[in-house]
Amino acid sequence: MSTQTASNQPETPPEEMPFVAPCRILQVSAPLRWLRLGWADLIRAPRLSLAYGVALMLLSMAIGAFTLRYGTMALYIGLATGFVFVGPVLAIGLYSISRQLEAGQNPVLGYCMREGKDHLRELMVLGLILLVVLLVWARAATTMYIFFPDQANPDWRDMLPFLGIGSVVGAVFASIVFAASAFSLPMLLDRKVDSITAVVTSVNAVLRNKPAMFVWAGLIGICVLLGFATAFLGFAVLLPLIGHATWHAYIEAIDVSAWPKNEPVAESREWVT
Repeated sequence: MSTQTASNQPETPPEEMPFVAPCRILQVSAPLRWLRLGWADLIRAPRLSLAYGVALMLLSMAIGAFTLRYGTMALYIGLATGFVFVGPVLAIGLYSISRQLEAGQNPVLGYCMREGKDHLRELMVLGLILLVVLLVWARAATTMYIFFPDQANPDWRDMLPFLGIGSVVGAVFASIVFAASAFSLPMLLDRKVDSITAVVTSVNAVLRNKPAMFVWAGLIGICVLLGFATAFLGFAVLLPLIGHATWHAYIEAIDVSAWPKNEPVAESREWVT
């Protein structure tokens, strides 16, 4: 049976901390390894992971149904494709499960929300920013409705201008959000770091590992498409898989040894030997 020990070393003053955490150079095949590790976490904590996935699936269904009923097709497409913008925030609980498994703990869902007010505030700030980006993108998608065909039953040729322009604009939004959130949210959960440092660290790591991160973004996109192709049902498994894999991507890509860990709250916990 292992025990947890608290570090008594003095923390480095914030003004002396680096502005960005160094990153490691990743192999192109690294994202496939992250998926394997993410699947292993899902298998180790199936009830918590799938419960989280089902909750996100139901949330996706509710948003999709509401938008289709009270909005336009363009707004629905904007919110659906904008899922990638808020996905990293929604997966915070999954990062926490993987973090607890890595520490040898029996994971508790929502434990990350009780780990400390400081990093929780930073998480909420970044989450709010990503939500604003989602709303801006949804508004942009609605504006592009002028390119939507007027006829009742348009074929794919008639849809080309709308889909083409929307894809270009959406790719710009998605690239910015992906670079900013690929590693920043797990870092905020794991370490005592401010949101600016976490975002700059994430962008730096993405830019220095373009081939691997392109593959990773493609795999996430495939999972999201599969989720929509299964009428959101696939999200129950695919979202936990991506969330757990993202934690392992962060662990492998970012060297955070200069920042102190966020200490868990003092409570009775079981430890895995």
